[in-house]
Amino acid sequence: MEEGSEAQPPLQPEAVSAEASEPPPPVPMDQDEGQAAAAEAMEGEAEGAAAAAGTIEGEAGYAAADADPMEDEAADEAGAAEPMEDDPPTSSAPSATAAVDDSTIARKRRRRKKQFPGMIPTAGVRVLRAAASAPSAAHLNGVPRRRGRPPTSSSLRLARELDAEALIALAAGFPADSLSEDEVAAAVLSRIGGVDQTNYLVVRNHVLALWRSNPLSPVASNAALASIRAEHAHLVAAAHSFLSDHAYINFGLAPSVISLPPCPPPSLPPPSVLIVGAGFAGLAAARHLMSLGFKVAIVEGRLRPGGRVFTKSMRSTAAEYPDIAAAADLGGSVLTGINGNPLGVIARQLGFPLHKVRDKCPLYLPDGRPVDPDMDARVEAAFNQLLDKVCQLRQVVADSIPHGVDVSLGMALEAFRAAHGVAAEREERMLLDWHLANLEYANAAPLADLSMAFWDQDDPYEMGGDHCFIPGGNSRFVRALADGIPIFYGQNVRRIQYGCDGAMVYTDKQTFRGDMVLCTVPLGVLKKGNIQFVPELPAQKREAIERLGFGLLNKVVLLFPYDFWDGRIDTFGHLTEDSGQRGEFFLFYSYSSVSGGPLLIALVAGESAIEFEKTSPAENVEKVLETLRKIFSPKGIEVPKPLQAICTRWGTDKFTYGSYSYVAIGSSGDDYDILAESVCDRVFFAGEATNRRYPATMHGALLSGYREAANIVRAARRRAKKVDSPKKMDVNNEVKYEVKVDNIDLDDLFRTPDAAFGGFSVLHDPSTSEPDSISLLRVGIGARKLGSGSLFLYGLIMRKNVANLAAMEGDEQRLSTLYRDFGTKLVGLDGLGDSGSSLISRIKAAVRK
Repeated sequence: MEEGSEAQPPLQPEAVSAEASEPPPPVPMDQDEGQAAAAEAMEGEAEGAAAAAGTIEGEAGYAAADADPMEDEAADEAGAAEPMEDDPPTSSAPSATAAVDDSTIARKRRRRKKQFPGMIPTAGVRVLRAAASAPSAAHLNGVPRRRGRPPTSSSLRLARELDAEALIALAAGFPADSLSEDEVAAAVLSRIGGVDQTNYLVVRNHVLALWRSNPLSPVASNAALASIRAEHAHLVAAAHSFLSDHAYINFGLAPSVISLPPCPPPSLPPPSVLIVGAGFAGLAAARHLMSLGFKVAIVEGRLRPGGRVFTKSMRSTAAEYPDIAAAADLGGSVLTGINGNPLGVIARQLGFPLHKVRDKCPLYLPDGRPVDPDMDARVEAAFNQLLDKVCQLRQVVADSIPHGVDVSLGMALEAFRAAHGVAAEREERMLLDWHLANLEYANAAPLADLSMAFWDQDDPYEMGGDHCFIPGGNSRFVRALADGIPIFYGQNVRRIQYGCDGAMVYTDKQTFRGDMVLCTVPLGVLKKGNIQFVPELPAQKREAIERLGFGLLNKVVLLFPYDFWDGRIDTFGHLTEDSGQRGEFFLFYSYSSVSGGPLLIALVAGESAIEFEKTSPAENVEKVLETLRKIFSPKGIEVPKPLQAICTRWGTDKFTYGSYSYVAIGSSGDDYDILAESVCDRVFFAGEATNRRYPATMHGALLSGYREAANIVRAARRRAKKVDSPKKMDVNNEVKYEVKVDNIDLDDLFRTPDAAFGGFSVLHDPSTSEPDSISLLRVGIGARKLGSGSLFLYGLIMRKNVANLAAMEGDEQRLSTLYRDFGTKLVGLDGLGDSGSSLISRIKAAVRK
């Protein structure tokens, strides 16, 4: 069928449910509920103290400590909804409300959305069906109707439902009127375009909407057929299979979802996957792979799951305040947009209430005076105009220079600021610096390091809706996701080795073997090179790791005896006189309504976040207290001594070396995609720094785990098709498998050897890892590069001797040692004898895994 031919509606209008659209998120909870949820969450907190390194006792009666967390992109992208009704304050301490109401404006702390013209998709969500020619008004509703005849009520109702379902698909990350890249790769249709694709999109959106309307119960394929004509059953099957494999439906932690039986694995025995890292990406991938019939084990360096998402239980040790406690998110803290967010779905499944981050954010000058609202509005408008100028400049550069040129965002902004005389007055400059610090917080990097061309490349894809806290902290997600998954804690991964027969993960304690490995470590760890990959990763991937930025954001978390700052706001800001320190404690988050106690968190961004880690925790805490005194003392409000304090140090944490990724100068969104690419269908990569659309977010990490689980399934199915299906044989009462291996090329296997050095490459016996086992050695004589026309000779060598051979300098020494010390003769394939033929058969048979 040709593109553009008219398609009949696959949906039966009379059977479509009017409840297909996604319901709104749970209403915000009040403070008492937040305290109860936080208290319950803290009861389950384990290994909490292990993450806080070097706690010291301060003379002021609090403990100042280093901790090891990350901050999600979080509240820098506050939702566009109006502020919710104010919650009541939590203590009888004097309130600053009266002093700030006149100067407070509704302020959305978010990454500024400034894109190239045309960057955001503009296709209308209603163009769901193919028209006979150019699109006409008659087809925009998704239901073709005859010229001159008014639409019926049923057709209008169906059109509205199609639009609602298309919006849900858009929120979940699907294009409105075309297949996604993953759908194309999964070959959901035998032919792209035409009526089948048009109808498939409607069917896919409908199945997705059914799930989002009630994520407490799995959506079966026959449930979707109830409202779709039987002739489109093949489209329902294709859409349901794709959405299930890629965790767009039937995912999460609802009891009915968890109780679903695992799917049949793509091969027998079930493929095994080793996952490095128990953060959101690793946990999501593990849980999804287990549901798809895979064997999974997670190797984690810390003594807890969660990675850069960590909720610390803080409790008072003061006798006069014995019951004060709170749950503090030291790392990822805010769900950045609920619409389409899988964490919002999981929160609903688990019954977690959501607290909307309110937009009201008063700003204070260094001496504690509120910022003049007129000046605030004027400088913020000027700041946005500067960003507009930068966007115009990069568009001109993109149009006039073929290969483009990139400079730092900070340099471009400063050039336009100076040229247009923006913020010439002292207070105006301090206020502009605050906005610049907020931009550095959004990207976890100084503006001098950000790419002018691509720093906001992910903005078109950001989740819509409110930004929310989870009362009790995000470790509630972590504990639920980790439940029932085999995790090996305290395993510092040193090497990942992969070859034709699988993958090995070497830690400082033991070795793990699997068919495939999923690496979810932070980009900072990859940049440090603490994990060796054997063979070395492709040059393209190594270069992407080098180009992408991995930034830093730190926090000072303070538990007070009572709330003195006015619990009816979630944020307030502080301006600094020194532009070089504009990111130091520039923004405060109030967690009183969600943490279970009077908790305040100060953020440190940009260059200040780097300098912060060079200063002692006690000194940093005292700086925060001095800042708070300058804000509240002029109002007659005393700042009490904190009961406990924690300072994060993500930059020196050996499991992260930073907070989250950003687009550095010379990098682009393409580098996220390159980092996400698998290597030889054996090594896969997930994590926020592999998600081009949602980097630097918790949901971005989660979605990357689901994405790679689907890619691993696809790779396992491809591998299973490379050889004939194995036949079961009963040999001496043992079930064995006979595999035809004649169609497997040995040269292809040596493209990914278990070891390679100089002109030597080695394939180990996949049936054993004993040091005395025999391995197959291949030596290139003449040209050294594989596949370049070399003459290859082969030999048998004991596995334990391979490492000794690799440690030698030069192939000449290796060749002399090979015969003299190891007794290995180099011959043609035909001269290896029965032992060699048997070994080659075992190596080829292992490919079926």
